[in-house]
Amino acid sequence: MSAAELNPPEVQRYVVEHIVKSEDVNIRSSHKLRMFSGRLPHPQHEVDYDTWRSGVDLILKDPAISELRRSRHILDSLLPPAADIIKHLNPDLPAETYIQHLDSAYGIVQDGEELYAKFMDTLQNSGEKPSGYLQRLQVALSLAVKRGGVKQSEVNRHLLSQFCRGCWDSNLISELQLKQRKSNPPSFAELLLLLRTEEDREASKTLRMKQHLGTPRHRVAAQAQFAVEEEKGVCAALSTLTQQMAEIQKQLAALTASQSHQSCTPVPKQHPKQRTDTQGNISPNPKPGFCFRCGEDGHIRPQCENRPNPALVNTKRKQFSERKPKWQKRNSSTGHLN
Repeated sequence: MSAAELNPPEVQRYVVEHIVKSEDVNIRSSHKLRMFSGRLPHPQHEVDYDTWRSGVDLILKDPAISELRRSRHILDSLLPPAADIIKHLNPDLPAETYIQHLDSAYGIVQDGEELYAKFMDTLQNSGEKPSGYLQRLQVALSLAVKRGGVKQSEVNRHLLSQFCRGCWDSNLISELQLKQRKSNPPSFAELLLLLRTEEDREASKTLRMKQHLGTPRHRVAAQAQFAVEEEKGVCAALSTLTQQMAEIQKQLAALTASQSHQSCTPVPKQHPKQRTDTQGNISPNPKPGFCFRCGEDGHIRPQCENRPNPALVNTKRKQFSERKPKWQKRNSSTGHLN
């Protein structure tokens, strides 16, 4: 039988249309790269270079994809200005040639030792889960490996050592006995699974404890009542102190006013020559007893600070002139009787 009889044209056409083309569509859809342009900041529908480069690595490692198909995937996922870097190259070149040019423009330029030092400085952040911290360590260590800062065979040992050094949950490290496993460290996937399992166990235990113990409502109510009573006592004490301070201020104001009044009121002073002696005799030289400036009694002109009052002074002078002869006459008659 001839080949045409064994494989009729209808069968060949069916195989090409339904089997070969469907496989080609599945390959394209499963290895489709997200768009990358190299613009900063990158738009929402695009990814950064590291994310795009990770997708390219999967395509390069897939033996089911031909070399031409790899190059097509890379070219179709690029937008300017990243596409302008390789548009002058021959489209039939291997995919590694395109990646080499793109790595020179957008790849990591830090030295491997610097990346390893950055990996050693990566510590667990506040509120970060141990599993999340391990994933950040894996990304930092992978960059150091790409630049030759760490050997691929030493990745698991460095990853476990830095995790034990930078994780703040000592109970977790002791529970999983991670320090004892440094001589035979687990892989990243094994260690990540251990951490996530332990985190889930602790979360379930905490939830069961809350459900079993419940919220101590009576304690909360007692504490709230005590706080309210304490606040009322403080308010009452403040009110009492305020009233006492008001009374003290009133008393102080009254005392200040009385002292100022006493200091302003002149105290009448008796001249020594006007005083009677021990036998009841009166001195023979009477004095006016009033101020020649203002006319008030009790002080003399050099000590007077009042306004001048000539009318009152003249009146007092006349009264003194009228009383003086009578006083002298009575004093002289008293002296003759003695």
